[in-house]
Amino acid sequence: MTKIYHFIGIKGSGMSALALMLHQMGHKVQGSDVDKYYFTQRGLEQAGIKILPFDAKNIQADYEIIAGNAFRPDNNVEIAYANEHGISYKRYHEFLGSFMRDFVSFGVAGAHGKTSTTGILSHVLSNITDTSYLIGDGTGRGSAGAKYFVFESDEYERHFMPYHPEYSIITNIDFDHPDYFTSLEDVFNAFNDYAKQITKGLFIYGEDEQLRRITSEAPIYYYGFEKDNDFVAHDLLRSTTGSTFKVSYRGQELGEFHIPTFGRHNIMNATAVIGLLYVSGFDLNLVREHLKTFAGVKRRFTEKVVNGTVIIDDFAHHPTEIIATLDAARQKYPSKEIVAIFQPHTFTRTIALLDEFADALNQADAVYLAQIYGSAREVDHGDVKVEDLAEKIVKRVQVVSVDNVSPLLDHDNAVYVFMGAGDIQTYEYSFERLLSNLTSNVQ
Repeated sequence: MTKIYHFIGIKGSGMSALALMLHQMGHKVQGSDVDKYYFTQRGLEQAGIKILPFDAKNIQADYEIIAGNAFRPDNNVEIAYANEHGISYKRYHEFLGSFMRDFVSFGVAGAHGKTSTTGILSHVLSNITDTSYLIGDGTGRGSAGAKYFVFESDEYERHFMPYHPEYSIITNIDFDHPDYFTSLEDVFNAFNDYAKQITKGLFIYGEDEQLRRITSEAPIYYYGFEKDNDFVAHDLLRSTTGSTFKVSYRGQELGEFHIPTFGRHNIMNATAVIGLLYVSGFDLNLVREHLKTFAGVKRRFTEKVVNGTVIIDDFAHHPTEIIATLDAARQKYPSKEIVAIFQPHTFTRTIALLDEFADALNQADAVYLAQIYGSAREVDHGDVKVEDLAEKIVKRVQVVSVDNVSPLLDHDNAVYVFMGAGDIQTYEYSFERLLSNLTSNVQ
């Protein structure tokens, strides 16, 4: 009898990607979740994967059950039923830790840039050889015959500790998830513990002072812009069509590379991938060829044009990510006003990084703020409001509601960058409807 994989919380970004991958490998997959639409469900629906409402009846003892980390006995009937009846299940990261042992695995960790870097590595490697992968934007690809497995390695609640990949990239260390980590040192200790589990090669952004402290049994290779790194990106040419740059390895020139994406951070992400694939024995000419066709990942600088207006959608929810996204927007649209629409994600993060958020958003020409998107994990919302952030921003700033985004129309030659990890897309859709209605009214 074919084993059935049942996902509790299948619309989660990692969960949906894993479900797609197992489905493509020939396994029978189903899952359950809330009715609310989430962008990851489109791929599941296209694959014909059944999405059920949460119900204790979905749980069978002979299923392989994979549970999303947000779900517990007190907030989910399926987890409660499984616990009550002694039915075993694994959390996403526990399942992944055992699953990857059948492959040569490549992990991508870091406070920021994990999804984009996993996307680049997955794209290049799967075009060179048969590769399975999991990307944090909800994209997964599975192949029963694949030798290689690329995956995103998430530090939250130390979920990456069951992972023992042969190779891993670490993009940076930053203080985030203040609802779990107590300090930057606490974050560092988690990454350092993870690094000790890598067996063949660790690729680290060398200009991150925290990362320079990392130790590992595996050989460590540093990448960056400065000459004291092993892999150095230099001779950068950033244009409105992407970024061209050269890479050298310990003084040896590896040639010129081009990526059709924007921002200095994406040059670094690509350099990490080049370094990893070079050390692990892949043909750099093939790497060079496939970097040119990387189209990006979902909700990372995703663009559309509505009624002649450029709208960018991005998952940026930390000050470092906001700065990187606005830098990318300025590279691609140097002559346009950059308008940021930002929704703070979680009260704990907003309180902890209030000044840093203000500094980051001041990189835009104008700022519009949505109400703070709280997490189900937060019992105490603390003493912070979005207006507290607005007071610290020196650029033109206004708080808007999802029902009234018309103040955004007060710009003539602008690019609108919607950023956040909550439901910022509802504000984006409101603005798109407003733009579309303007067209129909004119006609």
